[in-house]
Amino acid sequence: MIVEQRTYVLHTGASLAEYLDAYETIGLPAQKPILGGFLGYFVTEFGTQNELNHFWAYTDLEDRRARRAQLAANQQWQECLAIIRPMIMTMANKIMYPTSFSPIRSLPVTVADADTAFAPTQGADR
Repeated sequence: MIVEQRTYVLHTGASLAEYLDAYETIGLPAQKPILGGFLGYFVTEFGTQNELNHFWAYTDLEDRRARRAQLAANQQWQECLAIIRPMIMTMANKIMYPTSFSPIRSLPVTVADADTAFAPTQGADR
């Protein structure tokens, strides 16, 4: 399994709310059935401003390549890109492999590891 971290920084003056609305209503519904493996989407509170990070899990690099090619051919995804791409100043991505002790080591992601964010809490406030 691999995890891809995609990091975007929006232009100063770009509306984060407009970006997130377009992505949530147009982009994500196109991506999820094609890419699968959606782990999460995050915005920064501290550090680089206007930064978005999203994480996707794939079986391997070939799985990622095939799924991204299918996404590129999707009309709904292209409509989303027409809206969000002009808002993006920089884009970066990383491919990461899980360690042997990572709670996310294989697909599908399970909650078997205790004392992680993925395990059900037992009386603890989270």
